[in-house]
Amino acid sequence: MKTALPPALAVLAVSLVAGATIAPPAAASPPAAPRTTTTTAPGEGLRQVLLVGNNWEGTADVLESSGTLRKIGRINVVPDKDERMLEIYLNPVKLAYFLAIRLSVGEGHDQLVDDMYSTPDGSAVVVSRPSFADVVSIDVATGRLNWRFPVSGFRSDHMAVSPDGRRVAVSASTSNTVHVLDIGTGRQTGSFKTGDKPHENVFTANGKQIWNSAIGDVNTMLDDPSLDWTKGDRKLTVVDADTYKTVKVIDMRERLDAFGRKDLSDAVRPVAFTPDESRLYFQVSFFNGFLEYDVAADRILRQKVLPKNPATSENRATWVNDSRHHGISMSPEGDKLCVAGTMDDYATVVDRETLQEGPLVTASKPYWATVSGDGKSCVVSESGADAVTAIDFATGRKVTSVPVGDHPQRVRLGHVPSGWTGPAANR
Repeated sequence: MKTALPPALAVLAVSLVAGATIAPPAAASPPAAPRTTTTTAPGEGLRQVLLVGNNWEGTADVLESSGTLRKIGRINVVPDKDERMLEIYLNPVKLAYFLAIRLSVGEGHDQLVDDMYSTPDGSAVVVSRPSFADVVSIDVATGRLNWRFPVSGFRSDHMAVSPDGRRVAVSASTSNTVHVLDIGTGRQTGSFKTGDKPHENVFTANGKQIWNSAIGDVNTMLDDPSLDWTKGDRKLTVVDADTYKTVKVIDMRERLDAFGRKDLSDAVRPVAFTPDESRLYFQVSFFNGFLEYDVAADRILRQKVLPKNPATSENRATWVNDSRHHGISMSPEGDKLCVAGTMDDYATVVDRETLQEGPLVTASKPYWATVSGDGKSCVVSESGADAVTAIDFATGRKVTSVPVGDHPQRVRLGHVPSGWTGPAANR
């Protein structure tokens, strides 16, 4: 739900978060000699896990990647919180953005972790922290920072890791930029410009392209369909992952209009490619469902409208950051989709061929959907219940739920050293 701002901050929230007009500072350089992680052969001495980012708490819970999803340990992703807060309080512009993020997109809370991935050797977790406008690497053995990269502008958001695990792309949402960093050192290898408010990032399976979706200004109260044009420049930007040069720009407004859905928003939210990357399934703002896009033909083929929860308000301004449904993943075989029906309080598995949904599994504000380590289940984060829930792809039925921290959002597969139970600082 969008939280109304006090009058003194209302203008700041709209102008700073929803459509920045103040020129953001350039990204600061990482430390001159960041500590690098040790190298280990892929899989050697490592354990696959699920990383769950507890956005409002500033922690990441580490769970077994399959089965019962038993909790293994927890990482404090803001060990430098006091230092960051002092830095913010001493800078009026940073403070204005920090408070605007808290009172708008943060629903009254600080956004302390958005996305996270482990390094290839499992020695560190790399985390984007929206309220601190940065990306950090945290040593999983000690809980200390390896490096920190301040993004351009005033807020970091979704990330993506390259197939070889060596680079991470992060959206800097107030500067319309994606930074690509060396995951071991935090050094920037390149960057590229996007539409307004870059959000989701995806590397193609061969590592040759990065797809970014810009969602526009989702924090304004101008949510009536007739005012959709006020939401900004929303588009998919596809770049070469080596040169960071734009390969193509896809305007979904044109494709949606051609498909006969001029009423839908063109703000692309979470996406899922088929294994051969011939089809892209994507969610858009305000829509209870998803669309199927033919990549080669460059056109929308089908839509799936999912059930509405009768208890969900039809007042679009009450929906979290314009997203009625937010979270979609695909089974490894490419035959099933899993959808998080965020504002409708359910998740469901959909057959990709027929687009028939399975049982509606009750879930409290599910915010993300990923795939378990064994590929058998979809795992959704229940941000309203502080839990993650696994749903069997084959049956569409709930397998298990486990409690996690405050307001879980992103859930990612990663690795930690075998026998790891948490940083030394937690013991």
